[in-house]
Amino acid sequence: MLFIQYVIYMFYRYEKKKEKTLSVGYFKLFATWKDIVMMVVGGFCALIHGTAQPLMLLVYGMMTDTFLCINNTIYWINAQMTMFAYYYVGIGIIVLFVCYFQIALWVTAAARQTQRIRKEYFRKVMRMEIGWFDCNSVGELNTRISDDINKINNAIAEQVSIFIQRISTFVFGLFVGFIGGWKLTLVVIAVTPLIGLAALSMLTGQELKAYAKAGAVADEVLSSIRTVAAFGGEEKEAERYDRNLVEAQNLGMRKGTITGFFQGCLWCIIFLCYSLALWYGSQLVIDFKELSPGSLIQVFFAVLVGAINLGQASPCLHVFASGRAAAKTIFETIDREPKIDCFSEEGHKLDKVKGDIEFHNVSFFYPSRPEILNDLSMQIKAGETTAFVGPSGSGKSTTIQLIQRFYDPDGGKVTLDGHDIRTLNTKWLRSLIGIVEQEPVLFATTIAENIRFGQPGVTRDEIIQATKEANAYNFIMELPQKFNTMVGEGGGQMSGGQKQRIAIARALIRKPKILLLDMATSALDNESEAIVQEALDKVHMGRTTISITHRLSTIRNADIIIGFEHGQTVEKGTHSELLERKGVFFTLVTLQNRRTTNGRIYVECIPHSQARLTPRKPASANYKCKDDIDEHVESAPVARILKYNKPEWPYLLLGSLAAFANGAVIPFYAVLFSEIIGVRAAPKRELINGICLTFCFLAIATFFSHFIQSFAFAKSGELLTRRLRTLGFQTILRQEIGWFDDPRNSPGVLTTRLATDASMIQGATGSQIGMVIDSLTNIGASVIIAFYVSWKLTLVILCFLPLVGLSGASQAKLLTGFANEDDEAMEEVGQVSSEALSNIRTIAGLAKESSFVESYEQKLELPLKSSKKKANIYGLCFGFAQCVIFMAYAASFRYGGYLVAFEGLQFNMRSYVVPRVISAVVTSGTALGKAFTLTPDFAKAKIAAAKFFKLLDRAPKIRLEGEKWENFRGDIDFVNCKFTYPTRPDVQVLNGLVVSVKSGQTLAFVGCSGCGKSTSIQLLERFYDPDEGQVVIDGRLSHTVNVPFLRAQIGIVSQEPVLFDCSIAENIQYGDNRRIVRMEEIVEAAKKAFLHDFVMTLPDEYETKVGAQGSQLSRGQKQRIAIARAIVRNPKILLLDEATSALDTESEQIVQSALDEARKGRTCIVIAHRLSTIRTADKIAMMSHGVVIELGTHDELMAQRGAYHKLVTTGAPIS
Repeated sequence: MLFIQYVIYMFYRYEKKKEKTLSVGYFKLFATWKDIVMMVVGGFCALIHGTAQPLMLLVYGMMTDTFLCINNTIYWINAQMTMFAYYYVGIGIIVLFVCYFQIALWVTAAARQTQRIRKEYFRKVMRMEIGWFDCNSVGELNTRISDDINKINNAIAEQVSIFIQRISTFVFGLFVGFIGGWKLTLVVIAVTPLIGLAALSMLTGQELKAYAKAGAVADEVLSSIRTVAAFGGEEKEAERYDRNLVEAQNLGMRKGTITGFFQGCLWCIIFLCYSLALWYGSQLVIDFKELSPGSLIQVFFAVLVGAINLGQASPCLHVFASGRAAAKTIFETIDREPKIDCFSEEGHKLDKVKGDIEFHNVSFFYPSRPEILNDLSMQIKAGETTAFVGPSGSGKSTTIQLIQRFYDPDGGKVTLDGHDIRTLNTKWLRSLIGIVEQEPVLFATTIAENIRFGQPGVTRDEIIQATKEANAYNFIMELPQKFNTMVGEGGGQMSGGQKQRIAIARALIRKPKILLLDMATSALDNESEAIVQEALDKVHMGRTTISITHRLSTIRNADIIIGFEHGQTVEKGTHSELLERKGVFFTLVTLQNRRTTNGRIYVECIPHSQARLTPRKPASANYKCKDDIDEHVESAPVARILKYNKPEWPYLLLGSLAAFANGAVIPFYAVLFSEIIGVRAAPKRELINGICLTFCFLAIATFFSHFIQSFAFAKSGELLTRRLRTLGFQTILRQEIGWFDDPRNSPGVLTTRLATDASMIQGATGSQIGMVIDSLTNIGASVIIAFYVSWKLTLVILCFLPLVGLSGASQAKLLTGFANEDDEAMEEVGQVSSEALSNIRTIAGLAKESSFVESYEQKLELPLKSSKKKANIYGLCFGFAQCVIFMAYAASFRYGGYLVAFEGLQFNMRSYVVPRVISAVVTSGTALGKAFTLTPDFAKAKIAAAKFFKLLDRAPKIRLEGEKWENFRGDIDFVNCKFTYPTRPDVQVLNGLVVSVKSGQTLAFVGCSGCGKSTSIQLLERFYDPDEGQVVIDGRLSHTVNVPFLRAQIGIVSQEPVLFDCSIAENIQYGDNRRIVRMEEIVEAAKKAFLHDFVMTLPDEYETKVGAQGSQLSRGQKQRIAIARAIVRNPKILLLDEATSALDTESEQIVQSALDEARKGRTCIVIAHRLSTIRTADKIAMMSHGVVIELGTHDELMAQRGAYHKLVTTGAPIS
């Protein structure tokens, strides 16, 4: 009984190219003894259920032999009919109980195992080394967690029990056939086809792969929605998403065609078998007298029912094929042993750690890049502060990743206190390390919980002390919720400086032995930097500290400074020693001093700023847009679902006609059935031959009708799925940026919705339409035939059909409720997995993988409870529906006997009324039962469609349509603009902003945290519209301007640039999505951005993949690509938000020159921390509390000796 699940797991092993296999079996991994007991009992119940139909036929054969034939008229004994009716009642009661246990136990066992698979898969993914994530996109992993594991669940749930039931019916049908007549049964078996469906599995696997790629695209785009919107990439991304769907669509259609061909062959051979069986059986009855008429009917229908059930088992094979294809990738990941296992307890844990770190001839390279470290040897002494300096891409950050053991060196070794770190326990090693990065990642929880990630179990006082040391305490206490303030996804509601100070506090609270500072103060203003640097200098005591920085002033007091170039150390010494040598470090200092003789301003971005084009989420998880409050979702009408299938109406019509023909076959067979009874009354050769020829005709017709039905509905269904996914994705991309602030619209949730809802809608369309039409035609034709023959008997039998319908309706209603609960629970699960996988490096650095695994497993408890409830309801309704059919048989024969005996109902040679009515109506009941099995998919489809249509119907608050004009100049006026973010309506960000800039001028925004400078950029790009006041562009109100047209005139370079997982050339081309950017333009832009020389050193040059979010490149390299992307756009308005912050001194000087050149003739708005970048601005706007408090040129503002003068000279914040 358990072999189907085992097959799902074992099949993929045969397809593995690796020879490595698991010694642990599937059930030992995912099924407890309780699950196995449930599956065994459920399988046994399915086996018993499968015997019900053959047993009924055995009774029917016995009943037929009791008929009396006198003068070509068949009579039966009423008392015996009552006894046979009791037999049917007994079978029905048994079926009720075994059906319940068959479904309930299998669905429950599948839910438990699916939960365990999800846990095991997520746990194994979180155990993987960082290099594995470089080759597997987060979007693809999220799609596999949601969609693929759902397919495994479908393959090991009730479909297994139904398959066992069908096979049991087939086997027991043959057994009953052998009891009735072994010769005839052997003849039928000899021609029973063995149809292989291996092609289905292969195609399903390819289809899943294509959908996974589409999911990866969706996740990447939605995670970078501000960059996509800023560069007008919505249409391009929709096309990229659609390209992956086209591949999956074509595979799905091919699969449907193959399925139709094989199903057509199956039914064709089945009907040919009927013809052969009837012809040969009649020979045995009429000529050889070896069979009685009852035995002929018993054998014929036992084999017929067995063959039909074999055919009905084939859809289960399709589900198994999908599950097997999905399981292949899932189990490959589960089987894979990570090269660096952070969960392993193996490895040494040193009793005492001094902190001596040494690199011994280390060589290392990333998969897509040439050698990063080249025979690197250096020593970092315990308790000392060692600074790494050098140009971008020289290997500084890579050394830190090797110390954290994110990667292992390809050659040489890294040692801690003389021990190769590969021999140390990974989790223990990382617990010794505190790290602060340039782009710190915070998690979607409170400030206090984010700090507590650094060290579980710390007290409130310790958290407060850590924030004071990191100069974060004051700004936290000014927030409404203080330490309980939600930071948003990725820390989206905090400014860059605030995020960095929280990250520093998180690192300090660990009290680490080794402190790694990777541009740790880059986002801080002068005053904050000085205080935090002083705090960092204090915590250096007794710790091994490694600092990477481009601000050379911050490492003046370092014990040792090591200069990097081309993956090697080129010089080493103290600050004064290296200056005396006049080498690389001297050159960098000289260049930077030359840049800083004009002074610097360091100011923060505002807490509500979202202009850095990083994914921003709300501060409060309770935030909901007014028009998006999610009430209970009612199921969608089928008519609207079909409306989206309207372009495929020829295929729907063709498929419907084929389904209509398939539905008419069974009632027609019912008529033939009553004719076969005539063999008992008048065994004429002409009658037998006519019936045999009719079966041959049905065989040919059925082949074509099944083939056409499967092909037509597969094509229409796949086109619908693709259309809905594309429409859904396009609708998402059209929404205003504020909509993405709702936590229910996070990238993880939206990707899961796209992956599952659109495919679920196929449960109400595609092949399901064919099955419904098939069943309805069957029911309609059967009822018409029955009424024509005997309306009294028909009415009695029809009384039972509403009971089946009522059971189905109840099940649909209940399952819809469970589907709502499941979706909400799984979206929460998706949020946890998405956040964990997106921030895997930070989580690994904090050694908090187990915390996220625990959170993920906790979120899975609710879907499991819902599944258990669903299993009981589904099992009860299914059992009741199956039981009613047998009760209908009992009532039919009992009342039929009464009509024959007391009301003169004819049962003669040419009018076999009772069998004809019974076979017609009960056949319609079987069809209704078949339709009833579609209820779960149909219920899920309607609720998924309702959610999808709610998304499609949502009108974005910022309309894309509007005015366009030629000769765009770039005059910008902010007129009394007031604005609050929807996520924080209690904080006024802009409070009457008035400022203007003319075409070709440069406006610089300066001011301290929270003043509203970055918000102004967002209003200009129409990410948001002001609550009051207006933004005027070339004399036109911004809300009347066409949004794509406006954004096409704007180019932006941000401090934390977002790159896409494609080639360098494609990332630069992204700068202008209105046209095809030629390679010459790409090269020219790269040269201007000081990027070309670096790119030419790569093996694939401009075709080099940058990795997810540019993970294969250094920060400086990423920023130069972003600058080239802006240059190639040739915008009328240029927005520079700390555009050179991540560059080393030499690169910064050259790139800044390129940006100065790019500013000529363009309207430019600059948000800067460095005075040198804005000194020559035509206007400098000094902002405070959302208004401009000083406006003028640099010299004018300095002469006023006001707030701007104070900021320049002291770096003090403006209040």
